[in-house]
Amino acid sequence: MTDYDFDQVISRKNTDCAKWDAAPFIFGDDDVIPMWVADMDLPVAKPITEAIRKRSEHEFYGYPLPLPYSVAEAIVQRMKLKYDWDIDPSWIVLTPGVVPALNAAVKAYTVPGDYTILQDPVYYPFWSVIQNNGCQVANNALQLSGDRYEIDFDDLQSKFDPLMQMVPSRNRTRMMILCNPHNPVGRVWTEAELRRMGEIVVGNGAVMVSDEIHCEILLKGHLHIPFAKLSPEFEQNSLVCMAASKTFNLAGLDASVIIIPNPELRERFNEAKKGMMPSANIFGVTALEAAFRHGDEWLEQFLSYMENNLEIMTAYIEKYIPKIKVIRPEGTYLVWLDCRQLGLTSQELATFMNTKARVGLDHGFVFGPSGEGFERINIACPRSVLETALDRIRLAVEAL
Repeated sequence: MTDYDFDQVISRKNTDCAKWDAAPFIFGDDDVIPMWVADMDLPVAKPITEAIRKRSEHEFYGYPLPLPYSVAEAIVQRMKLKYDWDIDPSWIVLTPGVVPALNAAVKAYTVPGDYTILQDPVYYPFWSVIQNNGCQVANNALQLSGDRYEIDFDDLQSKFDPLMQMVPSRNRTRMMILCNPHNPVGRVWTEAELRRMGEIVVGNGAVMVSDEIHCEILLKGHLHIPFAKLSPEFEQNSLVCMAASKTFNLAGLDASVIIIPNPELRERFNEAKKGMMPSANIFGVTALEAAFRHGDEWLEQFLSYMENNLEIMTAYIEKYIPKIKVIRPEGTYLVWLDCRQLGLTSQELATFMNTKARVGLDHGFVFGPSGEGFERINIACPRSVLETALDRIRLAVEAL
Protein backbone atom coordinates (compact mmCIF):
# COMPACT_ATOMS: atom_id res chain seq x y z
CA MET A 1 0.00 0.00 0.00
CA THR A 2 1.17 3.50 -0.85
CA ASP A 3 0.58 6.16 1.79
CA TYR A 4 0.23 9.63 0.27
CA ASP A 5 1.43 12.64 2.22
CA PHE A 6 -1.20 15.25 1.42
CA ASP A 7 0.11 17.52 4.19
CA GLN A 8 3.30 18.20 2.26
CA VAL A 9 3.31 21.67 0.69
CA ILE A 10 4.89 21.55 -2.77
CA SER A 11 5.44 24.87 -4.51
CA ARG A 12 3.79 25.14 -7.91
CA LYS A 13 5.03 28.64 -8.61
CA ASN A 14 7.05 29.16 -11.80
CA THR A 15 5.76 25.91 -13.31
CA ASP A 16 3.40 27.60 -15.81
CA CYS A 17 0.56 26.69 -13.46
CA ALA A 18 -2.56 28.76 -14.16
CA LYS A 19 -3.77 28.46 -10.58
CA TRP A 20 -0.61 29.92 -9.04
CA ASP A 21 1.32 31.75 -11.73
CA ALA A 22 -1.68 33.69 -13.00
CA ALA A 23 -3.01 34.47 -9.51
CA PRO A 24 -1.08 37.76 -8.96
CA PHE A 25 -2.52 39.15 -12.20
CA ILE A 26 -6.06 37.87 -11.56
CA PHE A 27 -6.29 38.86 -7.90
CA GLY A 28 -3.90 41.82 -7.84
CA ASP A 29 -1.57 40.60 -5.08
CA ASP A 30 1.70 38.64 -5.23
CA ASP A 31 0.99 37.22 -1.78
CA VAL A 32 -2.51 35.91 -2.50
CA ILE A 33 -3.29 32.25 -1.69
CA PRO A 34 -5.08 30.92 -4.80
CA MET A 35 -8.02 28.68 -3.92
CA TRP A 36 -10.13 29.26 -6.98
CA VAL A 37 -9.93 27.03 -10.08
CA ALA A 38 -10.80 23.33 -9.61
CA ASP A 39 -7.19 22.16 -9.55
CA MET A 40 -5.77 20.27 -6.55
CA ASP A 41 -2.55 21.23 -4.78
CA LEU A 42 -2.00 17.56 -4.01
CA PRO A 43 0.29 15.02 -5.74
CA VAL A 44 -1.15 12.70 -8.37
CA ALA A 45 -1.49 8.95 -7.79
CA LYS A 46 1.79 7.14 -8.42
CA PRO A 47 0.35 4.61 -10.93
CA ILE A 48 -0.65 7.56 -13.11
CA THR A 49 2.78 9.21 -13.12
CA GLU A 50 4.39 5.81 -13.74
CA ALA A 51 2.09 5.15 -16.71
CA ILE A 52 2.89 8.56 -18.23
CA ARG A 53 6.60 8.04 -17.69
CA LYS A 54 6.47 4.62 -19.34
CA ARG A 55 4.54 5.98 -22.33
CA SER A 56 7.01 8.86 -22.74
CA GLU A 57 9.89 6.40 -23.06
CA HIS A 58 8.46 5.24 -26.38
CA GLU A 59 9.64 8.28 -28.31
CA PHE A 60 6.83 8.50 -30.83
CA TYR A 61 3.98 10.87 -30.08
CA GLY A 62 1.92 10.76 -33.27
CA TYR A 63 -1.82 10.70 -33.78
CA PRO A 64 -3.51 8.26 -31.38
CA LEU A 65 -6.45 6.01 -32.09
CA PRO A 66 -9.77 7.77 -31.37
CA LEU A 67 -10.53 5.11 -28.72
CA PRO A 68 -7.82 2.53 -27.93
CA TYR A 69 -9.24 -0.88 -27.04
CA SER A 70 -7.68 -1.01 -23.57
CA VAL A 71 -9.00 2.47 -22.74
CA ALA A 72 -12.52 1.54 -23.83
CA GLU A 73 -12.27 -1.60 -21.71
CA ALA A 74 -11.17 0.43 -18.67
CA ILE A 75 -14.08 2.86 -19.09
CA VAL A 76 -16.65 0.06 -19.49
CA GLN A 77 -15.29 -1.69 -16.41
CA ARG A 78 -15.28 1.56 -14.41
CA MET A 79 -18.94 2.26 -15.20
CA LYS A 80 -19.87 -1.26 -14.12
CA LEU A 81 -17.75 -1.17 -10.96
CA LYS A 82 -18.83 2.27 -9.76
CA TYR A 83 -22.43 2.51 -10.93
CA ASP A 84 -23.50 -0.96 -12.06
CA TRP A 85 -24.07 0.63 -15.46
CA ASP A 86 -23.57 -1.60 -18.47
CA ILE A 87 -22.36 0.47 -21.42
CA ASP A 88 -21.24 -0.54 -24.89
CA PRO A 89 -17.79 0.62 -26.09
CA SER A 90 -19.43 2.01 -29.24
CA TRP A 91 -21.19 4.61 -27.07
CA ILE A 92 -17.89 6.23 -26.02
CA VAL A 93 -16.42 9.34 -27.63
CA LEU A 94 -13.15 10.73 -26.27
CA THR A 95 -12.75 14.51 -26.30
CA PRO A 96 -10.05 16.91 -25.04
CA GLY A 97 -12.30 18.12 -22.22
CA VAL A 98 -15.93 18.39 -21.19
CA VAL A 99 -16.33 22.08 -22.08
CA PRO A 100 -15.32 21.48 -25.73
CA ALA A 101 -17.79 18.59 -25.75
CA LEU A 102 -20.55 20.89 -24.48
CA ASN A 103 -19.80 23.29 -27.33
CA ALA A 104 -20.17 20.42 -29.79
CA ALA A 105 -23.43 19.34 -28.14
CA VAL A 106 -24.98 22.80 -28.42
CA LYS A 107 -23.89 22.95 -32.05
CA ALA A 108 -25.27 19.45 -32.71
CA TYR A 109 -28.67 19.65 -31.03
CA THR A 110 -29.79 23.28 -31.31
CA VAL A 111 -30.08 26.01 -33.89
CA PRO A 112 -29.24 29.68 -33.24
CA GLY A 113 -31.99 31.34 -31.24
CA ASP A 114 -32.95 28.17 -29.38
CA TYR A 115 -32.97 27.91 -25.61
CA THR A 116 -30.82 25.67 -23.43
CA ILE A 117 -31.65 25.28 -19.74
CA LEU A 118 -29.12 25.98 -16.99
CA GLN A 119 -29.57 25.88 -13.23
CA ASP A 120 -28.00 29.03 -11.81
CA PRO A 121 -25.68 29.38 -9.92
CA VAL A 122 -23.69 27.06 -12.16
CA TYR A 123 -20.19 26.53 -13.55
CA TYR A 124 -19.58 29.74 -15.46
CA PRO A 125 -18.29 28.33 -18.82
CA PHE A 126 -21.77 26.86 -19.35
CA TRP A 127 -23.13 30.34 -20.03
CA SER A 128 -20.65 31.10 -22.79
CA VAL A 129 -21.01 27.61 -24.30
CA ILE A 130 -24.64 28.47 -25.02
CA GLN A 131 -24.28 32.12 -25.95
CA ASN A 132 -21.22 31.65 -28.17
CA ASN A 133 -23.23 29.23 -30.28
CA GLY A 134 -25.98 31.80 -30.86
CA CYS A 135 -28.43 30.31 -28.38
CA GLN A 136 -30.20 31.66 -25.32
CA VAL A 137 -30.17 30.60 -21.67
CA ALA A 138 -33.39 29.49 -20.01
CA ASN A 139 -32.49 29.85 -16.35
CA ASN A 140 -34.09 27.35 -13.95
CA ALA A 141 -32.51 28.98 -10.89
CA LEU A 142 -31.85 26.71 -7.92
CA GLN A 143 -33.56 27.67 -4.67
CA LEU A 144 -31.62 27.89 -1.41
CA SER A 145 -33.74 26.35 1.33
CA GLY A 146 -31.93 26.67 4.65
CA ASP A 147 -28.46 25.37 3.84
CA ARG A 148 -29.46 23.17 0.89
CA TYR A 149 -30.26 23.96 -2.71
CA GLU A 150 -33.42 22.54 -4.29
CA ILE A 151 -34.85 22.43 -7.82
CA ASP A 152 -37.91 24.47 -8.76
CA PHE A 153 -39.68 21.85 -10.87
CA ASP A 154 -42.65 24.06 -11.71
CA ASP A 155 -40.27 26.64 -13.13
CA LEU A 156 -38.41 23.92 -15.05
CA GLN A 157 -41.66 22.80 -16.64
CA SER A 158 -42.42 26.40 -17.59
CA LYS A 159 -39.31 26.46 -19.82
CA PHE A 160 -41.22 24.27 -22.25
CA ASP A 161 -43.94 26.60 -23.48
CA PRO A 162 -46.45 24.38 -25.35
CA LEU A 163 -46.88 26.79 -28.26
CA MET A 164 -43.14 27.39 -28.59
CA GLN A 165 -42.39 23.67 -28.61
CA MET A 166 -44.72 23.24 -31.58
CA VAL A 167 -42.61 25.54 -33.76
CA PRO A 168 -40.53 23.12 -35.84
CA SER A 169 -37.51 25.24 -36.71
CA ARG A 170 -36.54 27.94 -34.23
CA ASN A 171 -36.55 29.33 -30.71
CA ARG A 172 -37.43 26.07 -28.98
CA THR A 173 -36.06 24.72 -25.72
CA ARG A 174 -34.07 21.84 -27.17
CA MET A 175 -31.50 21.02 -24.51
CA MET A 176 -30.62 21.14 -20.82
CA ILE A 177 -27.12 21.07 -19.36
CA LEU A 178 -27.32 19.30 -16.02
CA CYS A 179 -24.47 19.55 -13.52
CA ASN A 180 -24.24 16.53 -11.20
CA PRO A 181 -22.59 16.76 -8.71
CA HIS A 182 -23.45 20.40 -9.00
CA ASN A 183 -20.69 22.99 -9.28
CA PRO A 184 -20.61 25.27 -7.27
CA VAL A 185 -23.33 24.37 -4.73
CA GLY A 186 -22.20 20.77 -4.18
CA ARG A 187 -25.53 18.99 -4.52
CA VAL A 188 -25.54 15.34 -5.59
CA TRP A 189 -28.97 14.96 -7.15
CA THR A 190 -31.06 12.07 -5.84
CA GLU A 191 -32.71 9.44 -8.00
CA ALA A 192 -36.11 11.06 -7.45
CA GLU A 193 -34.79 14.49 -8.49
CA LEU A 194 -33.06 13.07 -11.56
CA ARG A 195 -36.17 11.17 -12.61
CA ARG A 196 -38.38 14.22 -12.29
CA MET A 197 -35.96 16.39 -14.26
CA GLY A 198 -35.75 13.72 -16.92
CA GLU A 199 -39.50 13.33 -17.16
CA ILE A 200 -39.81 17.07 -17.82
CA VAL A 201 -36.85 17.52 -20.16
CA VAL A 202 -36.92 14.29 -22.15
CA GLY A 203 -40.72 14.23 -21.97
CA ASN A 204 -40.76 17.53 -23.83
CA GLY A 205 -38.49 16.28 -26.58
CA ALA A 206 -35.26 17.91 -25.41
CA VAL A 207 -31.82 16.37 -24.99
CA MET A 208 -30.28 16.11 -21.51
CA VAL A 209 -26.53 16.77 -21.46
CA SER A 210 -25.32 15.65 -18.04
CA ASP A 211 -21.95 16.97 -16.89
CA GLU A 212 -20.83 14.39 -14.33
CA ILE A 213 -17.15 15.29 -14.21
CA HIS A 214 -17.11 15.40 -10.37
CA CYS A 215 -19.02 12.12 -10.02
CA GLU A 216 -16.36 10.24 -8.03
CA ILE A 217 -15.76 13.05 -5.51
CA LEU A 218 -18.53 12.21 -3.07
CA LEU A 219 -18.82 12.83 0.65
CA LYS A 220 -19.87 9.95 2.88
CA GLY A 221 -23.52 8.97 2.62
CA HIS A 222 -24.01 10.20 -0.94
CA LEU A 223 -24.43 8.16 -4.10
CA HIS A 224 -23.92 9.24 -7.69
CA ILE A 225 -26.34 7.93 -10.33
CA PRO A 226 -25.53 8.47 -14.02
CA PHE A 227 -28.54 10.16 -15.59
CA ALA A 228 -28.67 7.82 -18.59
CA LYS A 229 -28.78 4.72 -16.38
CA LEU A 230 -32.22 5.55 -14.99
CA SER A 231 -34.33 4.42 -17.94
CA PRO A 232 -34.07 3.33 -21.59
CA GLU A 233 -35.87 6.55 -22.58
CA PHE A 234 -33.36 8.72 -20.70
CA GLU A 235 -30.49 6.67 -22.12
CA GLN A 236 -31.60 7.32 -25.69
CA ASN A 237 -32.05 11.06 -25.16
CA SER A 238 -28.93 12.04 -23.25
CA LEU A 239 -25.17 12.50 -23.20
CA VAL A 240 -23.18 11.73 -20.06
CA CYS A 241 -19.90 13.62 -19.71
CA MET A 242 -17.25 12.19 -17.41
CA ALA A 243 -13.48 12.33 -16.97
CA ALA A 244 -10.64 11.40 -14.66
CA SER A 245 -9.48 15.01 -14.66
CA LYS A 246 -11.21 16.41 -11.56
CA THR A 247 -11.14 13.20 -9.51
CA PHE A 248 -7.46 12.47 -10.13
CA ASN A 249 -6.13 16.01 -10.77
CA LEU A 250 -5.37 15.61 -14.48
CA ALA A 251 -7.01 18.72 -15.94
CA GLY A 252 -3.91 19.71 -17.92
CA LEU A 253 -3.85 16.42 -19.83
CA ASP A 254 -7.02 17.02 -21.86
CA ALA A 255 -9.03 13.78 -21.97
CA SER A 256 -12.72 13.31 -21.27
CA VAL A 257 -15.28 10.56 -21.77
CA ILE A 258 -18.57 11.36 -23.50
CA ILE A 259 -21.08 8.50 -23.39
CA ILE A 260 -23.78 8.73 -26.08
CA PRO A 261 -25.93 5.58 -26.31
CA ASN A 262 -28.18 6.84 -29.12
CA PRO A 263 -26.39 6.31 -32.48
CA GLU A 264 -28.15 9.25 -34.14
CA LEU A 265 -27.20 11.65 -31.33
CA ARG A 266 -23.66 10.25 -31.42
CA GLU A 267 -23.37 10.79 -35.17
CA ARG A 268 -24.62 14.36 -34.87
CA PHE A 269 -22.17 15.01 -32.04
CA ASN A 270 -19.22 13.62 -34.02
CA GLU A 271 -20.22 15.67 -37.04
CA ALA A 272 -20.47 18.84 -34.94
CA LYS A 273 -17.00 18.44 -33.48
CA LYS A 274 -15.26 17.85 -36.81
CA GLY A 275 -12.62 20.47 -37.38
CA MET A 276 -13.49 22.08 -34.03
CA MET A 277 -11.49 19.97 -31.60
CA PRO A 278 -8.57 17.56 -31.79
CA SER A 279 -8.44 14.06 -30.41
CA ALA A 280 -7.89 13.55 -26.72
CA ASN A 281 -4.27 14.08 -25.68
CA ILE A 282 -2.17 10.92 -25.96
CA PHE A 283 -0.79 11.31 -22.42
CA GLY A 284 -4.24 12.24 -21.16
CA VAL A 285 -5.64 8.96 -22.48
CA THR A 286 -2.75 7.07 -20.84
CA ALA A 287 -3.44 8.84 -17.54
CA LEU A 288 -7.19 8.24 -17.79
CA GLU A 289 -6.70 4.50 -18.21
CA ALA A 290 -4.20 4.31 -15.33
CA ALA A 291 -6.54 6.30 -13.07
CA PHE A 292 -9.56 4.12 -13.81
CA ARG A 293 -7.61 0.89 -13.40
CA HIS A 294 -5.24 1.70 -10.53
CA GLY A 295 -6.32 4.95 -8.88
CA ASP A 296 -8.69 3.80 -6.15
CA GLU A 297 -6.09 3.47 -3.41
CA TRP A 298 -5.12 7.11 -3.91
CA LEU A 299 -8.78 8.17 -4.28
CA GLU A 300 -9.82 6.59 -0.99
CA GLN A 301 -7.06 8.48 0.85
CA PHE A 302 -7.87 11.74 -0.93
CA LEU A 303 -11.58 11.58 -0.09
CA SER A 304 -10.80 11.00 3.59
CA TYR A 305 -8.35 13.92 3.62
CA MET A 306 -10.76 16.22 1.80
CA GLU A 307 -13.61 15.34 4.16
CA ASN A 308 -11.39 16.19 7.14
CA ASN A 309 -10.52 19.50 5.49
CA LEU A 310 -14.22 20.23 5.16
CA GLU A 311 -14.88 19.44 8.83
CA ILE A 312 -12.00 21.63 9.98
CA MET A 313 -13.08 24.54 7.78
CA THR A 314 -16.74 24.27 8.80
CA ALA A 315 -15.90 24.22 12.51
CA TYR A 316 -13.47 27.13 12.13
CA ILE A 317 -15.95 29.32 10.25
CA GLU A 318 -18.80 28.54 12.65
CA LYS A 319 -16.60 29.49 15.62
CA TYR A 320 -14.58 32.42 14.33
CA ILE A 321 -16.39 33.83 11.25
CA PRO A 322 -20.10 33.25 11.95
CA LYS A 323 -21.15 35.90 9.43
CA ILE A 324 -20.01 33.49 6.71
CA LYS A 325 -22.13 30.38 6.26
CA VAL A 326 -20.84 27.13 4.77
CA ILE A 327 -23.22 25.49 2.31
CA ARG A 328 -22.15 21.95 3.05
CA PRO A 329 -21.38 20.05 -0.17
CA GLU A 330 -22.47 16.50 -0.88
CA GLY A 331 -19.90 16.15 -3.66
CA THR A 332 -16.88 17.94 -5.22
CA TYR A 333 -13.98 19.52 -3.31
CA LEU A 334 -15.45 22.97 -3.95
CA VAL A 335 -17.35 24.68 -1.13
CA TRP A 336 -19.95 27.41 -1.58
CA LEU A 337 -19.73 30.16 1.05
CA ASP A 338 -22.66 32.46 1.82
CA CYS A 339 -21.04 35.83 2.61
CA ARG A 340 -24.15 38.01 2.37
CA GLN A 341 -24.11 38.88 6.09
CA LEU A 342 -20.86 40.76 5.56
CA GLY A 343 -23.00 43.49 3.99
CA LEU A 344 -20.81 43.97 0.92
CA THR A 345 -21.83 44.29 -2.70
CA SER A 346 -20.56 41.54 -4.97
CA GLN A 347 -17.75 43.71 -6.30
CA GLU A 348 -16.85 44.88 -2.79
CA LEU A 349 -16.80 41.27 -1.63
CA ALA A 350 -14.50 40.27 -4.47
CA THR A 351 -12.12 43.14 -3.72
CA PHE A 352 -12.25 42.33 -0.01
CA MET A 353 -11.25 38.69 -0.56
CA ASN A 354 -8.59 39.58 -3.12
CA THR A 355 -6.85 42.46 -1.37
CA LYS A 356 -7.85 42.45 2.31
CA ALA A 357 -7.94 38.72 3.02
CA ARG A 358 -5.42 37.98 0.26
CA VAL A 359 -7.20 34.73 -0.59
CA GLY A 360 -8.05 34.18 -4.24
CA LEU A 361 -11.51 32.64 -4.51
CA ASP A 362 -13.98 32.25 -7.36
CA HIS A 363 -16.45 35.07 -6.87
CA GLY A 364 -20.08 34.03 -6.77
CA PHE A 365 -21.45 36.48 -9.34
CA VAL A 366 -19.53 34.75 -12.16
CA PHE A 367 -21.74 31.68 -11.64
CA GLY A 368 -24.89 33.64 -12.46
CA PRO A 369 -27.30 36.09 -10.83
CA SER A 370 -28.01 33.76 -7.89
CA GLY A 371 -24.33 33.79 -6.97
CA GLU A 372 -24.34 37.41 -5.81
CA GLY A 373 -22.87 37.58 -2.30
CA PHE A 374 -21.30 34.12 -2.41
CA GLU A 375 -17.74 32.84 -2.86
CA ARG A 376 -16.42 29.43 -3.94
CA ILE A 377 -13.35 27.95 -2.22
CA ASN A 378 -11.27 24.96 -3.31
CA ILE A 379 -10.29 22.82 -0.29
CA ALA A 380 -8.21 20.23 -2.19
CA CYS A 381 -4.97 21.50 -0.68
CA PRO A 382 -2.60 20.74 2.21
CA ARG A 383 -4.28 21.44 5.53
CA SER A 384 -1.77 24.09 6.54
CA VAL A 385 -2.60 26.10 3.40
CA LEU A 386 -6.32 25.90 4.21
CA GLU A 387 -5.71 26.97 7.81
CA THR A 388 -3.59 29.94 6.73
CA ALA A 389 -6.31 31.03 4.30
CA LEU A 390 -8.98 30.78 7.00
CA ASP A 391 -6.87 32.85 9.39
CA ARG A 392 -6.49 35.52 6.72
CA ILE A 393 -10.24 35.65 6.07
CA ARG A 394 -10.98 35.84 9.83
CA LEU A 395 -8.55 38.73 10.39
CA ALA A 396 -9.94 40.61 7.39
CA VAL A 397 -13.53 40.15 8.57
CA GLU A 398 -12.62 41.30 12.07
CA ALA A 399 -11.11 44.45 10.57
CA LEU A 400 -14.23 45.33 8.56
